[in-house]
Formats: sequence, C-alpha cells, structure tokens
Amino acid sequence: MSASNERTGKVALIGAGRMGLALAAGWLRARRGGLDCDTLIIVEPNPSEELNALAGKYAIKVMPTLTKAAATGLDRVVLAVKPQVLPALGEDLAGKLPRDALIISILAGAGLIGLGRLFPGHPIVRAMPNTPGSIGKGISVAISNIEADPPHFRAAADALLKVLGSVEWVEDERMMDAVTAVSGSGPAYVFLMCEALARAGEAEGLPTELAEKLAVATVAGAGALLEDGHKRKTADAAALRRAVTSPGGTTQAALDVMMAGGGLPMLVRNAVSAAERQSRKLGSAL
Repeated sequence: MSASNERTGKVALIGAGRMGLALAAGWLRARRGGLDCDTLIIVEPNPSEELNALAGKYAIKVMPTLTKAAATGLDRVVLAVKPQVLPALGEDLAGKLPRDALIISILAGAGLIGLGRLFPGHPIVRAMPNTPGSIGKGISVAISNIEADPPHFRAAADALLKVLGSVEWVEDERMMDAVTAVSGSGPAYVFLMCEALARAGEAEGLPTELAEKLAVATVAGAGALLEDGHKRKTADAAALRRAVTSPGGTTQAALDVMMAGGGLPMLVRNAVSAAERQSRKLGSAL
C-alpha cells in the first residue's frame, strides 16, 4: 500500500461498454493509480472499435475472459457488465481473484448483499455513475460493505471513480435505487426534454437544424448556469426559474401549461418512481 492509501497494484476492468470504456480512457489519460499497459487488464469478449483503438494506443491487453494467471496480483476489480450476466460472471471469477481484491461494481440494481454472495469475504464498493462521466462531467454515488470500511479501500475506489466526475458517498444502501433513478437514468430525461423542445420549435415553423441548435444550446447553457449557481450557493433551480419568469410573459404562459394539474413536476415524480422500482426489481433478481 502506498503512503497515499491509493492502491497501486493491477486492476481488471470487467466489461468495456460505454461506461467501462469511459473509465478506462479516464484512468489512462490521468495515469490514475499508476495504471498502464502493465497494470490494467480489460476483459471484454466483444470489443468495440473504440476499445480496440484505446487498447492499441496504450498497448493494453484485452481478454475475452479473465484467466487465473492474469488474475494474479490483482488488487482492484471493476465490474461494468450488464446485471443479467453477473451471476455467471461471479461463478467464473470464483477462485481466481486474490482474497483481498477490492470489488467495485457500477451495475444498476446490484446490491451489496447479492455482490457479497458472489464474492464472499471481499471488500466491495457499489457505485452508480452516469453517462456524463464519459466526458468527465458525471457524478457517482457509492457505498461500501463492512469489509471495505477501512479508509484505504474507499480511497482506492474514489480515485478510480473520480475520472468520471465528482463522487458522493452514502451510508444507507436504500438510497441507491433512488440515486439510480435520479442521476443514473436522469441524463435520458434531460435528453428527452431537449428532443421535445426541438420538435416543438419545428412545429412552430423553425427549420430543423436551427430548432435543434437552439434546444441543445438552451439545455447546455441552463445546465451551466444552474451548476454555477449551485457552486456559488447563489441560486437553486427554483430561484433561477422564478428569475426568468416575468408575470404575464411568454415564459409564464408556457409554465402555466407545464405545471397545470401537477404537470411536468408530477410526471417527473412518477418517472423517477418507476425507475426506482425497476432498480429494486433488478436487484432482487441477483
């Protein structure tokens, strides 16, 4: 263990889809944890063109499965596969991993109890990142099991997750399904809003390209303004909404429609509840 409490042994990334690839690219760019061609192993049976390009650039080994020989010396294993394949993956990895290897899971719905059954005795961190992490603008929420309580385990997980953006830790795992519903799935809600805004502009006579440009710039700019207000603690979302809404103006006319009978707030509330229930359902299947 290094003096900084950041583990510096080998890391295996199991699964290199969108989020797994974002993690690997971030680690290699930042040389996080000293990761390089000798210390990072990527396990992906169906590598994408993007993964092959990344592996070629950094001379990283990509394997279809993790062999026992390759697992020797591993001290961190990051699971970035689909939840449905986790049981079979656990069986495959059983007996291959060093007993003190830290398991970091970014699988939606995969709880600490289920992960603990698949990887008994291991320190485990369950984390939920989101897709803006692919450009370093995401947020991850994490929780650890008892075996990972020692600070160096959290420090190791924190160091790896921070290439995606900020990291928050919670102590109550019941929060994780709501986290998944709000921030894990949340980017899709924003994308849908942007898509709907562009289509509405078209319906009012705007050319498609201009409508899309206006919608994207508006969503991106509003997000940046909101982030700035949050960091400075000068304005929250409600305050910014009120500031841009003049009584009797165009914005007020639009918001009257969006908020009538519960409107958009109730729709979002119901959507988040549905996502939270699905997250719990996925977890109960493991």
